[in-house]
Amino acid sequence: MPLHEFRPGRLIAGTAALGTAAAYLGDATGAWQAPWFTALPVMSGGLFLAAVATFVHYRLRRRRSAIAASRENTEAPASTSGSQATR
Repeated sequence: MPLHEFRPGRLIAGTAALGTAAAYLGDATGAWQAPWFTALPVMSGGLFLAAVATFVHYRLRRRRSAIAASRENTEAPASTSGSQATR
């Protein structure tokens, strides 16, 4: 059993931040030249992709839970007589 649920948006945002940090680390050590504006497109693109992944994951979770709930409601109710009737 997993300790926490998978969050793809956080993974993508973290990867974009690490990529930006690696680019500036390489520039600081002299391994290559990174323009000053490198962080803008990398982080903007990464955050946009993270938002899309989070939205898709959210919609899939809601759809999965709705399908599971509809399967549970096809059986007879727990009590069909008295004031506790659900139908």
